[in-house]
Amino acid sequence: MTVPTHHDIMDISHSQHLRLETLIRLRWLAVAGQSITVIAVAFWLAFPLPLVACAVLIALLAAVNFYLAVRYSPAHRLTPAAALALLAFDLAQLMALLFITGGLANPFALLICVPVIISSSAQPIRYSLVLGILAVAGITALAFTPYPLPWFPGTLLVLPPVLTAGYWIAIVSTTAFAAFYSYRVSLEASELSDALAATELVLQREKHLSQLDGLAAAAAHELGTPLATISVVAKEMERELGADPRFGEDVQLLRSQSERCRDILRRLTTLSAEDEEHMRLLPLSSLLEEVMAPHREFGIRMTLVETSDRKGEPIGQRNAGILYGLGNLLENAVDHAREEVTVTVSHTADRVTLVIEDDGEGYAPDILLRIGEPYVTKRQRDDRAGGLGLGLFIAKTLLERSGARLTFGNRQGGAPGARIEVEWPRSRMDVKLAK
Repeated sequence: MTVPTHHDIMDISHSQHLRLETLIRLRWLAVAGQSITVIAVAFWLAFPLPLVACAVLIALLAAVNFYLAVRYSPAHRLTPAAALALLAFDLAQLMALLFITGGLANPFALLICVPVIISSSAQPIRYSLVLGILAVAGITALAFTPYPLPWFPGTLLVLPPVLTAGYWIAIVSTTAFAAFYSYRVSLEASELSDALAATELVLQREKHLSQLDGLAAAAAHELGTPLATISVVAKEMERELGADPRFGEDVQLLRSQSERCRDILRRLTTLSAEDEEHMRLLPLSSLLEEVMAPHREFGIRMTLVETSDRKGEPIGQRNAGILYGLGNLLENAVDHAREEVTVTVSHTADRVTLVIEDDGEGYAPDILLRIGEPYVTKRQRDDRAGGLGLGLFIAKTLLERSGARLTFGNRQGGAPGARIEVEWPRSRMDVKLAK
């Protein structure tokens, strides 16, 4: 079974580009915070401060922010390059403000990590790395500022070189750790969102396929009336011109072809009704046979073991999600098996259980901890083991939607291979109990 690739899903999902309004609001918050801090230091604490230079830098940030708010709509999304330029400007403005107010000795120097964190959570990694390099360069420059930290008049506060180096290490490590953490959290959220979008796409495709019978019947119904008229006219023409050597053969051909069209439309009209009983309601054994049939021609022996009496098997509604999910699990088993895949099915009055086992290498311990997450790509560390990524996530999601509980592991008793157990409440798989 095929699933959408990662690039296909990125086309489905919305762009991850930063929204300009988000940056504008954060910048207004920065303008307000910087203004309050400068005013408090200059007029409340009465520390000597390059007030004019600080006011110019804050006004520059406010002016650029005002221009962006007026020039672009709130819904405008920035390209990665444009977002990098704006975040680099914010970083430069903050570093300039810190540079003239004590550098690393300024307790607000830690705020340098904020633009880098924003970039790492919403930008491609290469743009975040560029911004991170700029931040490290700026932090290094702040360590050598000639401007003292604003302090009580008559007192010059000079940090020892060891303490300055400690501040440098602390700010750089905090920026790197916070950026990496933000990047990982954002990446996992994005992968999960993309995988769920792919799941919805699979369900839509299955739903569209199931609607084809209805569309064919509707088309047959619409075409039935004009074709009946053509048949009547063809019969009249055959009665009048049947013996005519010039047109008789053509009229007979016209009538025979119109009859053929009527037969085709009759079959289309009854297609849904004919298929409804065995397509809508499926005994468990028929469901398994439909799932297993496409995978029997790949040189891997497939064995179905039924440990319960078929007479009492559940009969459920045809569910595209269950068919797709089980088919994907079987496909993975066939891909990784050496010789055989065994499907064991059992049912009781309360539960329906399906176990899929293969004789391959099985799951590595570290992979077992993450089974079912999107983009887990290997069974074993060996690259020959194949993929278990988005398709497995979609299968797990679809089966869990049907009420199933999935357990992944390796075969018991020391035998090599993987084992997947899928268990449903009987009421979710039996139409009689569901009623």
